[in-house]
Amino acid sequence: METAFLFDKISGFIEYLQKEKNYSTHTLRNYRKDLEQFFRYLKENNMADIDNRVILSYISFLMRYGLDARSVARKLSALKSFFKIQRRLGVIRENPAEGVRTPKTKKHLPGFLTYPQVEKVLEIENSRDRAIMEVLYSCGIRASELVGLDADSVDLNRDEIKVKGKGNKERIIPLGSAAKNALLLYARERKGNSNALFLNYRGSRLTPRSLQRIVRKYLLRVAHTSGTNPHILRHTFATHLLENGADLRAVQELLGHASLSTVQIYTHLTTKRLKEIYRKAHPRAE
Repeated sequence: METAFLFDKISGFIEYLQKEKNYSTHTLRNYRKDLEQFFRYLKENNMADIDNRVILSYISFLMRYGLDARSVARKLSALKSFFKIQRRLGVIRENPAEGVRTPKTKKHLPGFLTYPQVEKVLEIENSRDRAIMEVLYSCGIRASELVGLDADSVDLNRDEIKVKGKGNKERIIPLGSAAKNALLLYARERKGNSNALFLNYRGSRLTPRSLQRIVRKYLLRVAHTSGTNPHILRHTFATHLLENGADLRAVQELLGHASLSTVQIYTHLTTKRLKEIYRKAHPRAE
């Protein structure tokens, strides 16, 4: 496979991920960067063709120069997806990244807030910002899902919201009373004719970058700089549900993950809960 020919397929691949998979702008940017870095490596090392050995040499190169296993795994995932689509389209006969093992990564529980911290964060006077933060914590949705909400995505009579996640898959999520009340207050003060639920001060849809700034502003009250992105509230949502006895599979559905394995990082929380139940319920536990 000629590298120059395949390099020209990157833009089409990114467009496919955007339209068919509904990937976030952040994810698309990372995929493009990872693919361009790979082809730059090929050019610098005068590699005209791509096969399994080339992929392995690239992975070794990344790890040799100190890139952590999680980042290497992400870059390999981008390559596998890219070549998989090229094979499906008939551009190539075989996927050179197929069969290349992903480096093992240590699974760890992402950062999250305690409930007292959440209460402090949610002491917000601005009605729009309060509604944003309440919905993020109440529903555990992704940043891209929140900015994608339309006014008719919210059903206040049924206390639920309809979210369009990855791959344009829709899911219904219960809406807590605090988030509902915050949305009602915001609705009375909301200005603009846009169909988008959350608007900027120009009356148009809020952007992911603006959302990050808003969330960071309030999370800085309780968190360090490294823990002030919207995803922290998503992890907090999942953690608090599991700590209070929610089923792991139910949390998977609420988060919009296709595979249960994606939420295995939270397993120790459910194990801890089961141990507590066991100690209280079994006559010979103590």
